[in-house]
Amino acid sequence: MYSPDKLTIETPEQIPLEFPLAGIGSRFLAIAMDTLIQALGFLLLLFIAELLVPAMARINPGALTWVAAIFFIALFVLYSGYYALFEVFWNGQTPGKRLVRIRVISDSGRPITVYEAVTRNLLRLVDQFPGPYVVGIISVFLTARNKRIGDIVAGTVVVHEKAMQDVQPDFAASTREARSPATPISGDELELIERFLQRRYDLTPEVRRQSAEQIAARLRARLGAAQDDSANPEDYLELLARQKRDAAGFSRT
Repeated sequence: MYSPDKLTIETPEQIPLEFPLAGIGSRFLAIAMDTLIQALGFLLLLFIAELLVPAMARINPGALTWVAAIFFIALFVLYSGYYALFEVFWNGQTPGKRLVRIRVISDSGRPITVYEAVTRNLLRLVDQFPGPYVVGIISVFLTARNKRIGDIVAGTVVVHEKAMQDVQPDFAASTREARSPATPISGDELELIERFLQRRYDLTPEVRRQSAEQIAARLRARLGAAQDDSANPEDYLELLARQKRDAAGFSRT
């Protein structure tokens, strides 16, 4: 069901992933914090330049051209590369986004790629035109998923993160499940389990519970395993994945 404040994605395994969309308020709070960090970085560069320029002028006046070039390159990286670099290496977050608990992801729900991070931030100049994010604000209001121009072109969306304590389950596996013999599951089933386990913290508690129960019930039915209502479905899925990795010698990451 469509919701104007949520991004819902149906995976190939029919597992609905729900992401609360970030609005203008949280996004601009993040931008304000990031802009403050950039301003402090600019002041630091200016301070370094003030120290270097007189010294370089005394040593070699011709070197001033190189100092100026390096200074302007550093300014460009600070202005244009700040967002892209952080979003690449911090999995869709900048310091401002991390503080307000929002994140950039792809339209498919997957983590943002280098191409998407660079593309959405190269178009930041367009979103800022003709004043402070005027085009971006209009675009966010007019698009269904609160997208600025950079998000539309890159195929990305900004979502809220949930507090981990809101969805943290009890991972103590039941004694009965822990004594289960190693069960042969296929590589596709392992991929399905691990995809769910990796994304479960982004799901609402109800969707997370239903998804775990559906996957566990499907695997129990195929493997002929006895249903134990007292067993945590996530514990069962973790156990199956662990057994498959151990049997195949997969590394745990």
